[in-house]
Amino acid sequence: MAPSISLKNVSVHFPIYGAGAISLKKTLAASVTGGRVGKETGIRVVQALHGISFELKGGDKLGLVGHNGAGKTTLLRLLAGVYEPSAGQFERHGTIASLIDPSLGIEPDATGLENIMLRGLVMGLSKKEIERLAPGICEFSGLGEYLDMPVRTYSTGMMMRLAFSISTSVQADILLMDEWLSVGDAAFTARAEQRMREVVSRSGILVLASHQPALIAAECNRVINLEHGRIVAQETVQVIDKQ
Repeated sequence: MAPSISLKNVSVHFPIYGAGAISLKKTLAASVTGGRVGKETGIRVVQALHGISFELKGGDKLGLVGHNGAGKTTLLRLLAGVYEPSAGQFERHGTIASLIDPSLGIEPDATGLENIMLRGLVMGLSKKEIERLAPGICEFSGLGEYLDMPVRTYSTGMMMRLAFSISTSVQADILLMDEWLSVGDAAFTARAEQRMREVVSRSGILVLASHQPALIAAECNRVINLEHGRIVAQETVQVIDKQ
């Protein structure tokens, strides 16, 4: 089946229990952290997403724009299956590669090699598939002998290199990204940039959240503008020729 995503009037609400003890100041502050604050059956809720509707098919590259707290990351997590809709209909067909947080699932006390196996299992790969991919992941990471050491001994850059190398090693139908990742030193960043372009070119659908208008214009043919968890504008755009 061809990759596709369909959302019809989808909302995501997070209940806040014990909200009666929250001051008015804190309540107002909460209202700008991804949605609006409301009440349902006496329980205060944050309306992180409200009434979201759109459809994507193979070849669509959607850019998500909006201020911090507009709901971009929440929408990506919904598409990844991290969150379930509170209301509406959500359908997704195709395998997912999520770069919302490439370090998610990394175990600090395990070695780099052990984390390749652990992260691969979390991504739904079989042990044989991970063993087949592992040499390429190790080579691309450039971590060498550090792969035999616990990840808690890594610098932040080293940990991100490992996580990025694992996350981008698998072919997927749908690629979800929170900003265009740049990790490590200049040499690795250049290789990461090339790897990302290869992953994007292979994926059937791209959903990219970013604060960089030039990046959205260069990579996406559709744009959705979010504000307080609602779509305030949708448009189809012409992708800039990168040749």
